[in-house]
Amino acid sequence: MAGFSEGAFMKKLTELNSSSQSIQTLSLWLIHHRKHHGIVVKNWFKELLKAKDSRKLTLMYLANDVIQNSKKKGPEYNKEFGGVLKKAFEHMSSTDEKIKASLGRLIHIWKEREMYDELTIAEYKQALLLPNMGDPPAKKIKTENSKKEKHQHKSPNREHNKSEADIRIVDGTLETHVHLSPRTPAGDPPEPDELIKAIQDLESSIASTDEATRERISNFPKEVSDISVLPTIEDKLCAEKLKVQVDEAISVVNEYNSRLSVEIESRKKITNMLKDFLPSQKELLAQAERTLEEYQDKLQKIYGVRQELKSHIQNLPDLTQLPDVTGGLAPLPSAGDLFNLH
Repeated sequence: MAGFSEGAFMKKLTELNSSSQSIQTLSLWLIHHRKHHGIVVKNWFKELLKAKDSRKLTLMYLANDVIQNSKKKGPEYNKEFGGVLKKAFEHMSSTDEKIKASLGRLIHIWKEREMYDELTIAEYKQALLLPNMGDPPAKKIKTENSKKEKHQHKSPNREHNKSEADIRIVDGTLETHVHLSPRTPAGDPPEPDELIKAIQDLESSIASTDEATRERISNFPKEVSDISVLPTIEDKLCAEKLKVQVDEAISVVNEYNSRLSVEIESRKKITNMLKDFLPSQKELLAQAERTLEEYQDKLQKIYGVRQELKSHIQNLPDLTQLPDVTGGLAPLPSAGDLFNLH
């Protein structure tokens, strides 16, 4: 997964389209980098203010996906978006009624799922200038995946990574919004640069492969670690010499043990980071593969159109090869010639 930067986010935001795949992919990336929630929401709001009405709705769907799917991992996005959503709805209060109805359904979903409290929901409705007529009519149909999820919720020990679709019929129009229900890992996936730095730090300070220190320890005289040798010491000079050697051995071994302990903790840390990092990468890989498949299909369609166009062009007549149909007739008079006639 690419590291976070404001420029990288703005590029992804520019490439965002209204498809569920596009929204989900960017949403997952933002949740992964949620420590940058302040920068994300600030730039999201700026983009919303200058966007066309149809794109404003796409940006709101992105916010909805992030808010809902980051709930289990922390309150950062919920709180950060909550600080600008009222202004966002005020800004969109003059959009056409169809878009306002879609926004109203988003607010209704947040109310149902308790994403925001009743007072905040009321402020959002008021900011959007929604009539106080209760919740918008909607027919909710669970997809097959949603039924499976409901069944899986009965087994709390089972992890899942299914998607749920809210299918609603409004004014005779079928509208679908799909959002992820990602598996919540034990910890937050680390940034790639954090993981790389942790591995590099470990490589530069590995104690277990320090052959020089290990050889030095193995070359200590037998007396420093064998208590049975002590009765053979008969004079104070030999005892003092052995004491110096023992003190030196204690210092070296203590220092080496400390380094080994640090290495063990570093390896544990990296192991935990990888446990959190790999599932998110697998999920992003699956998303990227689906996106690639989608655009490969689009490319094949474009190739088909090009081939049909080439065939059509070849079947069109060449106007330069057509026979002269004027039969040598004199050219028609110009407008000036007609007015000059008496």
